[in-house]
Amino acid sequence: MPADLAVIGLGHHGLPLAQAATAAGIDTIGYDTDPRPVAELAAGRSPVDGSLTTPEIRRMLSGGFRPTTNPAELGRVRTAVLCAPTSPGPDRTLDLTAVTDAARALAARLRPHTTVLLESPVPPGTTEGPLREVLEAGSGLRAGRDFHLAYSPGRLDPGSRTHGYAGTPKVIGGLTPACTESAAAFYGRLTDKVVRARGPREAETVKLLETNFRHVNIALVNEMAVLCHELGVDLWDVIRCAETKPFGFQAFRPGPGVGGHGVPVDTVGAHRPLRLVELAGQVNERMPQYVVQRAATLLNEHGKSARGARILLLGITYKPDLPDRQGSPADEIAARLMDLGAAVSYHDPHVADWRVRELPVPRADSLYEAAAHADLTVLLQHHRTYDLQGLSVKAQLLLDTRGATPTGAAHRL
Repeated sequence: MPADLAVIGLGHHGLPLAQAATAAGIDTIGYDTDPRPVAELAAGRSPVDGSLTTPEIRRMLSGGFRPTTNPAELGRVRTAVLCAPTSPGPDRTLDLTAVTDAARALAARLRPHTTVLLESPVPPGTTEGPLREVLEAGSGLRAGRDFHLAYSPGRLDPGSRTHGYAGTPKVIGGLTPACTESAAAFYGRLTDKVVRARGPREAETVKLLETNFRHVNIALVNEMAVLCHELGVDLWDVIRCAETKPFGFQAFRPGPGVGGHGVPVDTVGAHRPLRLVELAGQVNERMPQYVVQRAATLLNEHGKSARGARILLLGITYKPDLPDRQGSPADEIAARLMDLGAAVSYHDPHVADWRVRELPVPRADSLYEAAAHADLTVLLQHHRTYDLQGLSVKAQLLLDTRGATPTGAAHRL
């Protein structure tokens, strides 16, 4: 059955796009080579990362959304959006294998006049270089002449109640002006504002800048957290005051590490490395070790050793109120605490099972009882369900890595 849109890659980028398209009345299929997420979605179940809820998936299905593993479906659409995952390889450059595989599957069935869009994070030059080459070689068609080709950086704030798909502007860079306008016509059905970049390289670099901007600024406040602790300064009060400045400042807050799907890119192919981003990555990668150091010091100050200490970790996801653990620093923190001989347990209302180094981590059923029993409780993620005032009363010793507890109620990062 023909469809208006194929979303290729049903991960944290592809599913929200498919949701927005289905809600807008666009006949949408979702293609993925992995049969497991396709089967789960077809059964109306929420994905593991919690990017969409079960009721949302079911509304999509009732609206006509069709998940599939059949590549033949790709030859029957007017628009195809590649949302395949990319992640850093051994040399810290992005691995484009999944994007290339998705492009090959599409190219074999690509029809004239189709609009092909790429949303995956990629190095600048990918759309008009490797992607274009794969599509043209596999289809015998010419990009910009026989089909439209453009890049649009994925912009998602998972779990946000204020930044939905329609209210988030979409940046578009086409291979030709006609490609840009074709992409703009598609995204104009989903979002309130479309921003036209000069070309695909500029649009690709938008994603690079946005991701690195986040990591560099988090690194700055993480370094400030270490400094302020040494100086006896309340960093969270500093940030509260600083963010009243109406210009030249945007508030970022420290934490136990940087999670999420958007990874910093400090080198782009054979081009010069981004030294500031490289340094920011080193700062942020040290934060789990710093949290463990602070935990051991707190225990020592209260006459206890990390070896044999009962340590409860609260919130092990990378973002509050979501089950997604992509890039969460909790795994490294737990592993380091175990190396010190600590008995680690956890509580998280969104994660029913957790394994570190292939070993199961005991899950606390009763939060207050577990906190009262633990020698040290460490808040790694502030879920909405946590009553931190009550928790601070019950816990023997509480380390807050998020600055979420009332002033004086806990030891802050």
